[in-house]
Amino acid sequence: MRKLLLYILLTIGIASGSYGQDFHYSQFYAAPLYLNPALTGSTELSRVGVNYRKQWPGLDQDFNAYSAYFDHYSFDLRSGIGVAVNSFQETNFNINTSDISFFYSYNLQIAESLNFRMGTQASIVRRSAALDNLVFGDQVDLFNRTINPSTMDNVPDFDPYSYLDVSFGGLLTGESFWLGSAFHHVNEPNLSFYPNDETGHLPIKWSVHGGWNFPLGSSQYFGSRYDNMASIMANYKKQGAFQQLDVGTQLLYRSVISGISYRGIPGLRDMPNQDSIIFMLGLKLENGMVIGYSYDFMVSPIGSQTKGAHELSIRYQFLIGDPRSRNQRSRILKCFDFMM
Repeated sequence: MRKLLLYILLTIGIASGSYGQDFHYSQFYAAPLYLNPALTGSTELSRVGVNYRKQWPGLDQDFNAYSAYFDHYSFDLRSGIGVAVNSFQETNFNINTSDISFFYSYNLQIAESLNFRMGTQASIVRRSAALDNLVFGDQVDLFNRTINPSTMDNVPDFDPYSYLDVSFGGLLTGESFWLGSAFHHVNEPNLSFYPNDETGHLPIKWSVHGGWNFPLGSSQYFGSRYDNMASIMANYKKQGAFQQLDVGTQLLYRSVISGISYRGIPGLRDMPNQDSIIFMLGLKLENGMVIGYSYDFMVSPIGSQTKGAHELSIRYQFLIGDPRSRNQRSRILKCFDFMM
C-alpha cells in the first residue's frame, strides 16, 4: 500500500510539474520577492533572506525548494531593486527547476501614509530532468512479472533547456496593512521536453494577498523595549485548474513570534487542493534578523505517511547609509517590521 501511495503521489507531482504548478511556501510572507515583484524594497531598507522547504519527508523521495534574495530601496529614485535565485528539486525523477530573477519596483505616494507600488520581474530559468525510473505500459510483462528494458513510446532526451519568464505585481500599503496582487508567467513559457510541443505552456499564476497588523502595546524585558503585535494575513492564488487559499494569524510578543494557519478551500476537495494546518514559531531579534520555522500538518488521510512539510526562513533587514541624512528610519513601514 505504501509503494502504491508513493507512486500515486509522485505521479501527481510529475503531472503538476508538467503542467506548471508552481511550488509554494507556507511562510509566503517571509518570501516576499517570490510572492510579488512589487514587494521589492517594500521595507524601505536593505534586506537579505533565505528560504528552505522540505515537503513529504516521510516518503522515500521528497521535494525540496531553496530561495535566496536581496533587495534595496532607493529614496532618491523612489524605487526598489532586487535579485533572487530559486531552485526546486524532485528527488525521484531528478527534475530540477532553477532560476535567477531580477526585480524593479516604483513607489507612488498617494497620501502621507498610503503608498502604491508597481513591480516587475524578469527571470532566466533552467530546467533539467533525468527520468531513468520511468516505466511505460508496454514494458510491463504481467505474465512473467518482469520489466522490459525498451519501450515503443517516444521518450525525449530530456536535455536541459532555458527560457525567459516575466511577471508583474502591484501593492497598496498603509501604516498597518498591505494588499497586493501578482501575475506570474505572463509570457506563458513552454516547459515541454519534447521538441515542437505546443501543449506544455506554463499557465499564468495570479494571486491576491494581504495582511493587517494590530498593535498590542509595549513591554519591557531585561531593559529592552518591545512592541507587541498581532497580525492576520491571507494569500489566494490560482494557476490553471489549481487554486489555493492560505489564511492565518501571528502574534509577536517581545521577541517571540508564534502563528497558526490553514491551507485549503473547504467544499472544493474535488480540485487539486491540499488541506493543511500550519504551525509557526520564530524570533525577531533587535539587530533586524527574523528567523521562522513552520511545520505543515496535512489533515488528509495520507498526512501521517507523508509527514507533512518543514520550512525555514531567515531574513535580515538593515539600513545602508547615514540614517540621519533624510530621517529615513521614521519612514520605515511598520506593517513590514517583522512580517516581511
